Amino acid sequence: MEGQFLKGNSLEMAGQDKSLVKKTQLLDRGQWGNKLEFLLAVAGTLVGLGNLWRFPYLCYKNGGGAFLIPYVLFLLFCGIPMFLLETAMGQFTSQGCITCWRHFCPLFEGIGYATQLVIAYAAVSYIVIQAWAFFYLFSSFSAEIPWASCGNTWNTEFCIEFDKTNASSNWTANATTPATEFWERRVLGISQGIDEIGSLRWELALCLLLAWILCYFCVWKGVRSTGKVVYFTATFPYVMLVVLLVRGVTLPGAMDGIAFYLYPDPTRLVDPQVWMDAGAQVLFSFGICQGSLTALGSYNQFNNDCFKDTFILCLVNGASSFVAGFAIFSVLGFMSYEQGLPISEVAASGPGLAFIAYPRAVAMMPFPQLWSICFFLMVILLGADTQFVSLECLMTTVTDMFPTVFRRAYRRELLLLCLCSVCFLLGLLLVTEGGLYFLQLFDHYVCSGNNLLLLSVCQSIAIGWIYGADRLFDDIEEMVGYRPWSIMKYCWLYITPTVCLATFIFSLLRYKPLKFNKTYVYPTWAYALGWCLGLFCVLLVPLWTIFKLTRMKGTIGQNLRQLCRPEIKTHGKAKQPEQCPLNPDNSLTPAANEYKANGGAEMEMQM
Repeated sequence: MEGQFLKGNSLEMAGQDKSLVKKTQLLDRGQWGNKLEFLLAVAGTLVGLGNLWRFPYLCYKNGGGAFLIPYVLFLLFCGIPMFLLETAMGQFTSQGCITCWRHFCPLFEGIGYATQLVIAYAAVSYIVIQAWAFFYLFSSFSAEIPWASCGNTWNTEFCIEFDKTNASSNWTANATTPATEFWERRVLGISQGIDEIGSLRWELALCLLLAWILCYFCVWKGVRSTGKVVYFTATFPYVMLVVLLVRGVTLPGAMDGIAFYLYPDPTRLVDPQVWMDAGAQVLFSFGICQGSLTALGSYNQFNNDCFKDTFILCLVNGASSFVAGFAIFSVLGFMSYEQGLPISEVAASGPGLAFIAYPRAVAMMPFPQLWSICFFLMVILLGADTQFVSLECLMTTVTDMFPTVFRRAYRRELLLLCLCSVCFLLGLLLVTEGGLYFLQLFDHYVCSGNNLLLLSVCQSIAIGWIYGADRLFDDIEEMVGYRPWSIMKYCWLYITPTVCLATFIFSLLRYKPLKFNKTYVYPTWAYALGWCLGLFCVLLVPLWTIFKLTRMKGTIGQNLRQLCRPEIKTHGKAKQPEQCPLNPDNSLTPAANEYKANGGAEMEMQM
């Protein structure tokens, strides 16, 4: 009896010891289960709503097929080189967006903070689009889709149900469509301006909560769960896109819509605005300077061929944008045919396309509920992939900065819960009656091309000139076994920063204040808020540099040279700090000793 009691005690103590060890030991950082998981995760975040509702409209607006010329040039000389740069940085260091800069070029660590701020803004705001899509999806399960007719409580006397017989006779200056009134009065309950925030739209708030719950459970186990989820979320939108494409091209008037989409107008190429639109679209749709590529690349095997992956993923993203245009404009051509209106009057971009124009076209089709469900499922999944990766990027950054705190049992899940809860609460502002005004403000000034253009210039300078383009070539060769094309080096050194800076300067010269729906002028304080939020992201780069310089011992020159010295540590292999253009002397200065004692020790702990 006593022996059994002692044996039971010893087993209980052994179980407690194992539980204690599990709670105190550092968990493995994790890697993708296989190469396909990485490719699907990146493809999922790249092929998003911008491919669906922005690229086709830009192509139509900026000269049709002629727009592909500046788009492809920006892709070749800015998009692909920066894509490779960010992915290689993450893969070489196995670190997130901030800690990888500590290893490559500590002077520009502020770039990591800036990219995380941009992606945090995007994580809070863009998930609202999923909430809208959920609302439309649930509304599609009805005997008659609610945006097809005017006999609803939210409709006004100006609502007109269009068809071929009354398209011209009943149309007045104040007339609106059922789809427009459903969007503005039923879904948004939109106020008269940003000054009138109004009440919370509780149905949208619940849809937003549902979107965040799904995101939480898809990301909570890190790449081990995200890598499995993307098998569905990254592939199913393509199935829906093909279904909608086949349906679209078989509709009457579809070929007219496709002709408007592709018809080349070479005279538009002399307009600098066309080139600026192409550059901004490439940077945004390829995830450049948003930290996601670095974070996803950090979970690759060290010898993964990131150079080949770059071309595969860029081709998939570009082709997806192009094909999405056929699916969208074939349906817009059908709507133009049915209503007897020119394409220019039914074409739209952004939320207006996904939540007014396309639902309006769906209402004219046979079995509208089926096509509505397919379309909004695609919208939800396109947004979900981007949201998963945004969260994973933020989580990777924080856990890599504080591995001893968060890389323990259950702490990652708690951190993710806190992050999702805070983002959900912040996002409630965007589901008020004035929320759409704030969403467009954030999108235009914070998550726009201007911030990404400046951050691209900073990245090119930091890697191309300070760390050294040749040195990064050596790093890539160490990983993949061969050197990339030499044109990549010249892009990092000269072409990319020059093109991005020129595009940014032009955007300032052609700056026009944002107008909501091209009519509503924001108050002065709203413009000031937008500029402050946008500039703060970019100003983090010099502000962090100043902060680091003032915290270190030694002269400014010594500190500057030390912060330019890379200290690369990879899989069980360390590279000592090497010479760089600003630091020809490898001897340790007082600043170096101080940096090694503080920053260096911190990095060793994190690795």
